[in-house]
Amino acid sequence: MLVLLAFIIIFHITSAALLFVATIDNAWWVGEEFFADVWRVCVNNTNCTEIDARYQDYPTMQAVQATMILSTILCCIAFLIFVLQLFRLKQGERFVLTSIIQLMSCLCVMIAASIYTDRREDLHKSNFEFYHQVQEGSYGYSFILAWVAFAFTFISGLMYLILRKRK
Repeated sequence: MLVLLAFIIIFHITSAALLFVATIDNAWWVGEEFFADVWRVCVNNTNCTEIDARYQDYPTMQAVQATMILSTILCCIAFLIFVLQLFRLKQGERFVLTSIIQLMSCLCVMIAASIYTDRREDLHKSNFEFYHQVQEGSYGYSFILAWVAFAFTFISGLMYLILRKRK
């Protein structure tokens, strides 16, 4: 039982770390001379431009930013609630509250990555002053980590739903 508990805790911490890196790091869209994320666009690693209200479709980027931040916060809250439930739940009860919060985190990261996937080309074309050198590129590791974090938080949420407290 102790090994299973350690695995679940490590899995959850890994999910949170993936969410932090995907949210903070500047590699959602990358190329040879540039990288871009949901916060800024950098060309030649020195010329960085923050994404702000001058940005066309700024509400779309704000939605991606907000849902990524919310997913990270919910994942951390779910971990704290899991630790509390370890000491508070009666034997045989399920970790339903932890599961619900972790699945909400999963939903948020899915929404953020889906919005970025769907709107990326339109965002780049309508903001040519930001993206004049970034048209040719590919999805970066932060974007991929966001989708991996989606899978991890989903699996983690299901594990908490199935898991019962034992001695």
